[in-house]
Amino acid sequence: MAHPKRKISRTRRDKRRTHYKATTPQIATCPTTGEAHLYHRAHWHEGKLYYRGQVLVDTTAAENAA
Repeated sequence: MAHPKRKISRTRRDKRRTHYKATTPQIATCPTTGEAHLYHRAHWHEGKLYYRGQVLVDTTAAENAA
């Protein structure tokens, strides 16, 4: 029976055994702004931070007051 000449490291062995592939992230479209963003992530649009179609942070009022 054949024997390897050198021990194969755990990293090299695991890289060979893996079947995971890189996947593209899912993109959602905001119902309010129509902006494309990652699912379950807040996104900025024209100085406002949106999450699930609602404004969380509005920096435009702070900029106008200054």
